[in-house]
Amino acid sequence: MQALKHFARIQNHAFTQDIFDGIQNFPECGGIGVFIGTVRNHHEGKAVQALKYTAYAPVAEKMIRQIEQDIQQKYGVSYVRVIHRIGALDIGETAIIAIAYAAHRREAFQACEEAVEQVKHEVPVWKEEFYCDGTSQYVEGCCIRQDLDQSLNQDQQSSNNHQHHSNHHQHEHCHDKAH
Repeated sequence: MQALKHFARIQNHAFTQDIFDGIQNFPECGGIGVFIGTVRNHHEGKAVQALKYTAYAPVAEKMIRQIEQDIQQKYGVSYVRVIHRIGALDIGETAIIAIAYAAHRREAFQACEEAVEQVKHEVPVWKEEFYCDGTSQYVEGCCIRQDLDQSLNQDQQSSNNHQHHSNHHQHEHCHDKAH
């Protein structure tokens, strides 16, 4: 397997076609999995006008690189690349691109899918949706900390057994820290 190229995983400018230029040629690969995530005009029955992504870029970059390396090893793929936009995005704009090169299409698609899922749920990138009715909200599912969810469940069970337990925890998501 070849080493991963160095490039920004978080960017604040729109994607262009040249994102695919200069990607290394891997003669051992017969499949390239590509996922392009775009901004849709609805979410849970509400009309979406636009999105705004924010990130803690230094940590996000490092985490995405680690996810790429882990996926590359897990699936035996030759190359994995994930790039996420930040800033204001309109309907139809591209928010994330993931690419995986593998010997076969199945591994390429699986690697691509898992990379997107891990980035969506683990990397400190927060999505705020702006609705046509003038309201907005941060969307759950982005960067949920599983370790806190587990400790919350344990604390709640302990609190139910001991009424004098006064340390109440709130369900914490990474986007809660952005405010």
